[in-house]
Amino acid sequence: MQAPKNLFSSAPKGAAKPAPAPFLPMSREEMSKLGWDSCDIILITGDAYIDHPSFGMALVGRVLEAQGYRVGIISQPDWLSAEGFRALGKPNLYFGITSGNMDSMVNRYTADRKIRSDDAYTAGGEPNKRPDRAVTVYAQRAREAYPDTVIVIGSIEASLRRIAHYDYWSDTVKRSVLPDSKADILLFGNAERALVDLTHRLAAGESVKNIRDLRGTSFMVPRGWKPAEDWSEVNSTRIDVPGKIEPHPDPYEMKMKEPEACGTGEAKPEVQPIRIMSREERQAQMKELREKSVVRLPSYEQVKADPVMYAHTSRVFHLESNPGNARALVQAHGERDVWLTPPPIPLEMDEMDGVYDLPYARAPHPAYGKAKIPAWDMIRFSVNIMRGCFGGCTFCSITEHEGRIIQSRSEPSILREIELIRDKTKGFTGTISDLGGPTANMYRLACKDKKIEESCRRLSCVYPTICSNLGTDHSKLISLYRKAREIPGVKKILITSGVRYDLAVRSPEYVKELVTHHVSGLLKIAPEHSEEGTLSKMMKPGMGSYDRFKELFDKYSKEAGKEQYLIPYFIAAHPGCTDEDMLNLAIWLKKNNFKLDQVQTFTPTPMAMATTMYHTRKNPLHKVTEDSEVVETARSGKIRTLHKAFLRFHDPANWPILREALARMGRTDLIGSGDQCLVPRWETAASGGMAAGQRQKQATGGKMERSIPYAPPRKPTAPGRPMRRGTQLPVKSGRK
Repeated sequence: MQAPKNLFSSAPKGAAKPAPAPFLPMSREEMSKLGWDSCDIILITGDAYIDHPSFGMALVGRVLEAQGYRVGIISQPDWLSAEGFRALGKPNLYFGITSGNMDSMVNRYTADRKIRSDDAYTAGGEPNKRPDRAVTVYAQRAREAYPDTVIVIGSIEASLRRIAHYDYWSDTVKRSVLPDSKADILLFGNAERALVDLTHRLAAGESVKNIRDLRGTSFMVPRGWKPAEDWSEVNSTRIDVPGKIEPHPDPYEMKMKEPEACGTGEAKPEVQPIRIMSREERQAQMKELREKSVVRLPSYEQVKADPVMYAHTSRVFHLESNPGNARALVQAHGERDVWLTPPPIPLEMDEMDGVYDLPYARAPHPAYGKAKIPAWDMIRFSVNIMRGCFGGCTFCSITEHEGRIIQSRSEPSILREIELIRDKTKGFTGTISDLGGPTANMYRLACKDKKIEESCRRLSCVYPTICSNLGTDHSKLISLYRKAREIPGVKKILITSGVRYDLAVRSPEYVKELVTHHVSGLLKIAPEHSEEGTLSKMMKPGMGSYDRFKELFDKYSKEAGKEQYLIPYFIAAHPGCTDEDMLNLAIWLKKNNFKLDQVQTFTPTPMAMATTMYHTRKNPLHKVTEDSEVVETARSGKIRTLHKAFLRFHDPANWPILREALARMGRTDLIGSGDQCLVPRWETAASGGMAAGQRQKQATGGKMERSIPYAPPRKPTAPGRPMRRGTQLPVKSGRK
């Protein structure tokens, strides 16, 4: 893999570099104050504009500004007409479009497909300030505003929709976002490299239709298009056969000559000579072949019609995700192809420093006045120290978007940002709320051998076990924590990003450092489940790792003289999770005296492997065939509600549905007042609505019985009909 040029190598130097804007302009008035008559690039986002590196549009805008371009921002435009998209005029180069830091559908809807009542990325938390599928809508409106302007789409929403994908909210397989948005090009992943190169080439007068060689980009081309004649196309079904597996030919077998024209007519054996190539020769040959080959995935029409082909596509897509060995991918959509170049090459440490050291205002744009923006309040005193995740959890989109290779900032860059927070961020009282990222403790962890990393095709570096080639030394992170604590004016540094505890136990010194100095009573970690069957579909470690971490956590908390607790996070209704699995998890919670306040129900996000399991009932972690493993999935609202209820078995509102389920499962021993019981045998007024005691009072003229014994229901009760003793209470559907 050839090293790319430095991200900032083309940036203007010295006097040629324009002064940075206090804030990237959001109005013509601000442009006039900067002396601009137009913008080179206009970024459109579904979030409120906060000039801070944790917010994608600010980061991208400042990176482009550092390259010498004039960048404006249109935040949360009215999408009902094109007028709002003309607010800053026509850009000289292109519109850059994103839904914001979150996928717009995840942002707007709960796991039960109900509209959310607030939006953390909007001033005042106001909902409905962005449309469904915002990237598509914004791109269409921008095209309407200025038909001949280049449209570039990106962000997590575009990344996760770059090929045909299952859409949970419509329960259908949808096309790539490219044909629907009519965008000229899509940038996926952390796209600084592609964005800078693309911008320079457009500024030099090159047509966007001719820019087809940038890594980390996707675009539409005529069916069968190739970058050059010497490129070869490989059918994905020959790489990973989604049906009956035919044996490969034996290269050592003796081939038979055709019978000779005279003589006996018997065929004579001929031994074909085999040349054994050296390992280096073989690797060089394979690298050359891969760099000029494209894998043809099953078409949109095929994956929409056939779940097996969808699961196969998901598997091949993820196997072709390592920047060191990934090939280009292509997928037909009707008469045209969606072409994907290999993933972007990760930023080096000095490039990461350059991105995060840019002159951010580190505040919301003044246009919002004193309105609170919840997402800003949450991260204003935190520092992002790395990006990427090699965990490969099947339900998570980080791997598909940011990749598995960890990109870390240097220690001096991080310490400088802490000092900036101390000196510039209003309201700072001495506490840094987090030093983290997608995880708390993958900072500067990497494969021990670069060549092994570039050839690896594992989906996770830590599942089913931690790879022997993965460095797990936490000493650099420990050093960072210690130096950060020494900064004058900093009283406390907390770690609130999720700790990957199976890695942490490899470094007891790290656990001691964390527990002694960086936990404020509670530490969140994410076992996600207790049962091996479900954990295997998540690609998460077993509870043994949790138990080992808890031992260290309790030990070092005691040594520090602190009363501290672990707060575990779990997912309900994950693919592969049965009612029995959720029951066993509830029993584990009861045994360990956990009463969860907030719980998460699995939400299928586009392109995640768990989403493939949800949609197809196939497991893409293994070879997919018609008769391969079936993954049972909680799809109906009632089952998903039950699974969530098991996590909150202590909530009286969940007792009726749990009693019914426990009776059906033959576990009435868990109904009662014993220490092992999950729910009591009677209702209480705390259960809400007209509880059992209130109904008794009505029926007996004010006389109260002590309790109502539980008995399994004989038959359903009609809506509105008075309920008899021993029958279940009506269950309201939807989120409580």
